[in-house]
Amino acid sequence: MGVVSLVVLAFVTVAEFRLIDPADAAAHSIWAAILTVTLVLAVLWAVHIFAPSKLIWFTAIYPGLGFWLLWGGSVWLPVVALAGFVIGWLAFRAAQPFGGPAQLVAMLLVPVLWWIYGAGVAADVLNRIIPFSIEAVGSDKFGGFVLAITIGVAGIALSLPFGIVLALGRQSNMFLVKALSVCFIEFIRGVPLITLLFTASLLLNYFLPPGTNFDIILRVIIMVTLFAAAYIAEVIRGGLAALPRGQYEAADALGLDYWKAQRLIILPQALKISIPGIVSTFIGMFKDTTLVVFVGLLDPLKGITDIVRASTDWKGIYWEPYIFVAAIFFIFNFSMSRYAMYLERKLKTDHR
Repeated sequence: MGVVSLVVLAFVTVAEFRLIDPADAAAHSIWAAILTVTLVLAVLWAVHIFAPSKLIWFTAIYPGLGFWLLWGGSVWLPVVALAGFVIGWLAFRAAQPFGGPAQLVAMLLVPVLWWIYGAGVAADVLNRIIPFSIEAVGSDKFGGFVLAITIGVAGIALSLPFGIVLALGRQSNMFLVKALSVCFIEFIRGVPLITLLFTASLLLNYFLPPGTNFDIILRVIIMVTLFAAAYIAEVIRGGLAALPRGQYEAADALGLDYWKAQRLIILPQALKISIPGIVSTFIGMFKDTTLVVFVGLLDPLKGITDIVRASTDWKGIYWEPYIFVAAIFFIFNFSMSRYAMYLERKLKTDHR
């Protein structure tokens, strides 16, 4: 199914490319980036068959590479942004003598401060020393399945680790950590996604400094990530609760601290149990990317189909665009569900 998804992605890219104005250079750069990433993914899929261990490096650099290929601009901005994760890990290790709460605060606070105050300055300095950039592309040039895939992939990649942290926080014995996690999860789960999208689109600017230009797609990605992370946290909490108490006692008997016990014993088993629920959340989130039409972005279902129906070249075609969009969504979502079943079979360790 992974090969089928790559073929469908390439087909959708070429199909939507026909709707672009030939004089629109910025839009062409987006589709050139998507075609490039599709080719890279196809090559990596072949590498996965023969040398799966070689994919680790691509997992590390893909977020920055994908951001730079899609939005353009200086190559140093995504580099310094990814450096924030390294800085967060170093802060986590440096705070180890002060205990778990200090490590958690350092891991979350230091990267945020770096992204707010240090990343832009560092990117400007590096760009003056070694200027290397491509044409910058505005968010108004995004639309269709490129937008849905961009938001969906970013939301999936970011919400899973955030959901794990929230689940562990809700299971924590520390009152403050548990209270903050519970309040966040219950608030997000009690608010519709469309309300969060309107907040990202309209209200967020009132809380930002004057003159701040916060990209609308990045705002949507943040809200979608927070929304999905709250649901994933509850799914993973169910996996943690399903583990027998003996697993925790075994970790204590081995002399493991909290983080080593979670990384080596508890979380691998809890995540394996939670695979169906996690993938169901991902599928629902990917389908909910069509809600971005309410904040002025062109989603595949409403935005692109309306453009097709309004064109005289496609006169008389009414049902075909909707059938095409439904088929593409089905293929991607069905691929995710089948891959989840493959992971369940691969990680199955019990005895019949």
